[in-house]
Amino acid sequence: MSYVSVSQLTKRFGNNTVFEDIDFTIEKGEFITLLGPSGCGKSTLLRSLAGLNPVEGGQVLVDGVDITHAAPQQRGIGMVFQSYALFPNMTVAENIAFGLKMQKLVKAEIEREVTKVIELVELTGKEKQYPHQLSGGQRQRVALARALVVKPRILLLDEPLSALDAKIRKNLRQQIRTIQKELNLTTIFVTHDQEEAMIMSDRIFLMNKGEIVQQGEPEAIYTHPVNEFVAGFMGHYNLVEAAQAKSLFDLEVNSKVAIRPESIYVREQGRQYGEHISAPRTGIIKNHQLLGNVIRYQVDVDDCELTVDLLNRSSERLLSVGSQLELLF
Repeated sequence: MSYVSVSQLTKRFGNNTVFEDIDFTIEKGEFITLLGPSGCGKSTLLRSLAGLNPVEGGQVLVDGVDITHAAPQQRGIGMVFQSYALFPNMTVAENIAFGLKMQKLVKAEIEREVTKVIELVELTGKEKQYPHQLSGGQRQRVALARALVVKPRILLLDEPLSALDAKIRKNLRQQIRTIQKELNLTTIFVTHDQEEAMIMSDRIFLMNKGEIVQQGEPEAIYTHPVNEFVAGFMGHYNLVEAAQAKSLFDLEVNSKVAIRPESIYVREQGRQYGEHISAPRTGIIKNHQLLGNVIRYQVDVDDCELTVDLLNRSSERLLSVGSQLELLF
């Protein structure tokens, strides 16, 4: 039996159904990301698993035990919010110790556990500081430590990095993943950031309009989107109409075709291409963006605008707007 098993879970607010008959399983120690656009139901689903939102139907089993209607404090689940939710009048150590005091542990044990988790999240030396004296990244690590110190069976993370700047965000998501692996902690992480989901997850549950439209390993979801929504949400797929696919590639299809921008080549003189590469198609550059290590071109080919990503190997390779080039697929 899977460690977490959710079946037919349903949540409504009045006449508004957020999700209905949601089913999924999670193995012990997995890092699962709930990914999707704003308003798709991912945070509500997370709060329902935590017991913060009562559900109208379905069942949640953890390690074979039904917790569907258990109180939040009886579920053995730790939760970290986007807003940190720290007590401003408590020090770092006091904030982290709060849950252990509620469990009525003895003082020496509380101090020992708090010291261990402070080292784990790399906040040694900050124990006596108050939240207003910390950076955003440090406050989020205090919130993480507070959730970890009670040794939860499951850790829930509700967009904990979205308020942080890019550099801190990258460092902290790596730290969260390292800690999760070290503790073999079953974790469910909510984000609307595709890159974050791809980097951190063992599996992604991609949600839209209250449904899990595709679930699987990050590479599988990226390379094999099941429908147009997934292709449009993951990466920067070119979605080509059936008639355009016939014109460009001589493909006989009845639906749109998805083409990854990095799978389109610009033909280079003197280079040999394998038989799996299509015949060249002439295009005109309409626009380009320099994205650091990648140059993203918008290219018009037979009245079909395609996004093409090329590695930015040197400034001399930057092709100007209006340039003609040959594309291979």
